[in-house]
Parts: sequence; structure tokens; C-alpha cells
Amino acid sequence: MLFATFIFTLMKVLVKSIPNIPPIEIILFRSIISLVISGSILMSKGISVWGNNKKILIFRGVAGAVALSSFFMLLQQIPLAAASTLQYLSPVFSAILGVFILKEKVKWYQFVFFALSFLGIVLVQGFDSRISLEHTLIGIGSAFFTGLAYNFVRKLKTTEHPLVIIFYFPLVTLPLALIYSLFDWVTPVGLDWVYLLLIGICTQVAQYFMTRSLQIEAIAKVSILNYTGIIYSLGFGFFIFGEQYNLFTYLGMALVLSGVVLNVWYKSVNSNKE
Repeated sequence: MLFATFIFTLMKVLVKSIPNIPPIEIILFRSIISLVISGSILMSKGISVWGNNKKILIFRGVAGAVALSSFFMLLQQIPLAAASTLQYLSPVFSAILGVFILKEKVKWYQFVFFALSFLGIVLVQGFDSRISLEHTLIGIGSAFFTGLAYNFVRKLKTTEHPLVIIFYFPLVTLPLALIYSLFDWVTPVGLDWVYLLLIGICTQVAQYFMTRSLQIEAIAKVSILNYTGIIYSLGFGFFIFGEQYNLFTYLGMALVLSGVVLNVWYKSVNSNKE
């Protein structure tokens, strides 16, 4: 999980390094690479790529496409760690949406944890002039659709092979990104091609190691390691992009992570009791 988180952060660095390429176009190239790799693995294993619950699979793909395009847009416009912090709100939305989609229960004190995270976002946005209200709303929107996609994945866990769920994301995203890119195309030049290829490869590598970690250890034990990504983001942001923050912004990031981690911890303890 630590390695997967590191590679995911490296992917964010690559996206941020090509601000001249529209986010949807980056997703287009990422989807092509992911579709080829995922499809090849499925066929080699003799697994049908089409799945059983096509409706939910498509919904998951659309939610993921909106979340990813919003997040890539954010990465190109604001500091790396700030964008990552906004994305860490996704477990909050995942839990709230789970009440309606999966009929899960949320205790009242979990909402205290959620409020702590949103207070952190207020501090991050309010004390960093590089982050506008529009950026904050885009980040919250991205986290919302990520949480929605997570719920669809959980709804599919008993009907679909994990590889099919992974495959459907580029399958749905590719035509949407292609149509949009026709009206906002920027031809990559030089190292842009290398970055686009590496973004696709990093995504697949990170997804593989994250899946392996979840297969060999309890989710509650390894999922919390995902939040070490903020350390990677702060490091990459400082050394590569020269990004620095004030004390209140760091405090806001800490509050966001505290709220999310407390919620993960609560669910872990509650799950063990059950």
C-alpha cells in the first residue's frame, strides 16, 4: 500500500508537469493505456470483459470520469499537497452516500469527524491565496464523485470480478474523453508523450499493488496507509515545484486528515467488534 500510494503521487506529479495538456486529453491517453493493459489481462485469464451488472458498471465509469477530470484540472492549477488534501474528503462522501446507496449506518459522532475535515478545508482555502473558492468547490466535487464511484464499486463486489470493474473505467471514459478532446485538442510535443505514457503505466502499477495489499491483508489495517500520500505530496511539491505553505494551511491539512483517519479508525474498531 505504501508503494502504491507513492506511485499514485508520482502520477499526480506527472499530471502537474504538463499543464499545457487539457485534463480530459490526459485522461484520454490514460484510458487508452489502461484499456489495453486491463483488457489483455482479462482475455489472458479467459474472463468476459462485459460483466454482469452493466448499468452499475457504467455509472461507476461515469462517476470516476467526472471525479478524475476534476481532480486533474485541480492538480494543474493549485499546489500538489492542497489538491491531494481536497481529494482526501472522498471517504467522507463515501460514508454519507453509503447511507442512501448501500443502506449503511453512520453514527452521529462520525459526523463530528466529517465536520473536522470540512473545517480543515475552510482553513486551507481561507489562508492560502493560491486556492480560490472555485478551486475548493471543484475539489469537493471531485471528492464527491470519487465517493460515489467507491459506493458503486462496493455495490458490485458480489457480482463482478475486480478486473472487470477496473476495465469498465477506461471503457466508459474513453469515448467521453475522445468526444470532448475533439473540441479542445492540444497536440503533445517532446516530453509530453513520455509523461502521458508514464501516467498510464503508473496508474496500472499503483492499482495492481493496491489491489494486492487489499487481497493479502485486512482493509482496515492497510487503508489508513493510503493517507501517507500527503507526506509524498508535500515532499514532491517542495522539491520539484517549490511549493510552501503557511502554518494555518498545514493546520487545515492536519484537520482534514484527522477527521478522515478517525472515521477509518472508528469503522475498523466497529468492524472488529462485529
